[in-house]
Amino acid sequence: MATGRDDIGATRTGADRGRVVVFGSLNVDSTSYVDDFPEPGETILSRDYRVALGGKGANQAVAAHVAGAPVDFVACIGDDASGAFAYDTLERLGLPVGAIRRIPDAPTGVAQITVAASGENTIIVTGGANLALTPELVHRDRALVAAAAVVLTQGELAAATIEQVAAVASESGTRFVLNLAPPARVSAATLAVADPIVLNEHEARAVGIGTDAPGDATLDDWRELAASAAGGIARSIVVTLGAAGATAADATGSWAVHAPRVTAVDTTGAGDGFTGTLAAFLAEGRPLPEALRIAVTAGALAVQARGTVDSYAARAEVLAAAAAES
Repeated sequence: MATGRDDIGATRTGADRGRVVVFGSLNVDSTSYVDDFPEPGETILSRDYRVALGGKGANQAVAAHVAGAPVDFVACIGDDASGAFAYDTLERLGLPVGAIRRIPDAPTGVAQITVAASGENTIIVTGGANLALTPELVHRDRALVAAAAVVLTQGELAAATIEQVAAVASESGTRFVLNLAPPARVSAATLAVADPIVLNEHEARAVGIGTDAPGDATLDDWRELAASAAGGIARSIVVTLGAAGATAADATGSWAVHAPRVTAVDTTGAGDGFTGTLAAFLAEGRPLPEALRIAVTAGALAVQARGTVDSYAARAEVLAAAAAES
């Protein structure tokens, strides 16, 4: 693997960067932009409306691709207009679509999103064809996992499917990155091989990290909590804290990275931008603290634009901004 330098890290062409395989959900996002969230029973008017590619799997696959990693995305879509839209969007973005399965008589997954003027959002997800991404399909794609540097999945899949991804990655000697969002009920053995497990503070508490931490726990507090769990709950741990930044820990140490100060326009998909970027830079051999710093910058850039995949900044822009923050 190449070891030259570019901006704040190794200079690599697309051919010699590590491959990322993403097993994940693929949805079509229907987003309404409002001044404030409605109260129960209240009808309000939106200021704008957009339809776009979404799903944590798709978002993270696109983020890893934009960050410069070769990506294989394993997902399921319906044989419907939404599925055709999602498929065409992936092709437009330059992602390989050979591992996308069309599922007859199943609707493509959908996320109904509301974004307030504050930039905060609410999301309701209907799985649809995503539920057809079973452990059997993961087994069929084990050759993709064996050829990758990193395999990445998320909590939007069934627990049995997540566990199969972890098992195949472990058998293949491929680094397994798990974004347990939402916090699916997976086995302790699955958590134990995650390197890292990526969580926000609520998800961290759900797996037993920081269960007694106060609501105002600082970034450094979470760094210490991650350090106490690294090597136990998971091989390494990343905890994201939104505008505050993120922290990480493994057997060699622990780190906290403050996020750049920005004005948030839309936080939808920013966490996925962070996670996909983190996976991409881990796949090309960056150490965890360096990949963490780059991913925090990618997430901060993403909240400054509307939408999900269209808000992800290009590799060169992220690296330049990360270098400026260091």
